[in-house]
Amino acid sequence: MKAVLLFLLPAMIFCSVSLASQDTLPPQEKRIRDLRIVPLPAVASNPANGWMFGFAPSATWYMGDPEDTRISNFVGNFLYTTKKQWIFSFRSNIFLNQNKWILVGDWRYFITSQPTFGLGSTAPNIPAENPNQAGVWWGEQQMDFSLFRFYETVLKRIGDSKFYTGVGYHFDKHSKINNYTNEAGGTNLAFSHDAYNLAKGFSTDSYVLSGFTMNLIMENRDNPTSPYERNFALLSYKVNPTWLGSDQNSSTLLFDYRHYINLSERRKRHLIAFWGYGNFLVSGNLPYMNLPSLGWDMFGRTGRAYAQGRFRGESMVYTEAEYRFPLQQNKETFGGTVFVNAASFGSRTTNEQLFTQINPGYGVGLRVMINKRNRTTISADYGIGQKGNSGFYLNVNESF
Repeated sequence: MKAVLLFLLPAMIFCSVSLASQDTLPPQEKRIRDLRIVPLPAVASNPANGWMFGFAPSATWYMGDPEDTRISNFVGNFLYTTKKQWIFSFRSNIFLNQNKWILVGDWRYFITSQPTFGLGSTAPNIPAENPNQAGVWWGEQQMDFSLFRFYETVLKRIGDSKFYTGVGYHFDKHSKINNYTNEAGGTNLAFSHDAYNLAKGFSTDSYVLSGFTMNLIMENRDNPTSPYERNFALLSYKVNPTWLGSDQNSSTLLFDYRHYINLSERRKRHLIAFWGYGNFLVSGNLPYMNLPSLGWDMFGRTGRAYAQGRFRGESMVYTEAEYRFPLQQNKETFGGTVFVNAASFGSRTTNEQLFTQINPGYGVGLRVMINKRNRTTISADYGIGQKGNSGFYLNVNESF
């Protein structure tokens, strides 16, 4: 399936509004500084949702003196589709005064649909019977569902170092799940979602994953919104006990590492960026839609060239490299990028080992910096993958 996501910004007008510079207050009374809100009206279209209309606002600000406090940011999506779907999300990364604490939030409410293709990295586009699971669909199957997500993590800085440690609470509820396909003979085959959940003892209509995370972060980027140099690392161990509301006990391990190599002291926007990401089921079982999946990281940036959820499994490894460069000799307004990525998924259910199949993607992108001080950037990318998969993506700030 070719997945296309197209955002058309009316008249291509981007509005950056400063609401709270608070320059008249004494330093000790300033709480929020240099608040910049970017309201982006959006029109979007893709095969799963039809046409979508709404807003994709973002904001940046400081919770202390910019000299010793990193920039905070949030990105939101408030969309309604011609298929009567609602997509609401609010994701934030907040640095408190002098970077002593970090608050990370990921809140979502979806009444939506998207295709799923089965487990592992070898799942095809066109529906057929799974050779590794007799009587089960393999390939594109449509799913309607609702999702309520509440993730919030609190991290405390370790002394004056670049390391943080903390805990988080993560809650997901998938409900009103419905599977269907237009392929002939489909009534004789079970859907990948239903077959997996029944085999693992989960409901096929609704399930809850509720757990807490133990986290270690190294935050060394010069600007978390759109970095030019240094690096970032996250190690997160998640426990989902039944006494906290999960349908079954389970645990997962996630790592995320990003590195930025500056190629010019004079033009720091000229750089190479690397990203490594892994998500693994450690113990127990996860419901189908909570398994590691492409495009389901916090900001939905993994897998440019493929649809969200195109690949899924009990284990996931993803890597990406991106060359970023300015397009103007002496100005920073316009920039470009060339990227390549690769993903692999393993599945115990289909007996597919991690790295058996690698799914690459590549593409190009345009960047428009609308706030040079905070580096707030509009990014537009076109990615191409294997087997006819491709996509156009528009986001706020860099992909990683």
